[in-house]
Amino acid sequence: MSEATDLAMRAGDRDPRIGLRAVAALRRLVEQLEAVQVRSARQQGWSWQEVATELGVSRQAVHKKYGRH
Repeated sequence: MSEATDLAMRAGDRDPRIGLRAVAALRRLVEQLEAVQVRSARQQGWSWQEVATELGVSRQAVHKKYGRH
């Protein structure tokens, strides 16, 4: 079972402590995955607007978050 699948299952646990810890871990995992994909898109020549469109955010938001990396 993958880490993401395990975390998703734990996020639905009836014990809030387990569920909330899993949600926090999923949030960190998503942030890491997003950064990897944004970096990949930029290396492939994507504009900030193209990245923003796919993420469903403004160009300014994605540039502010990743533009200095």
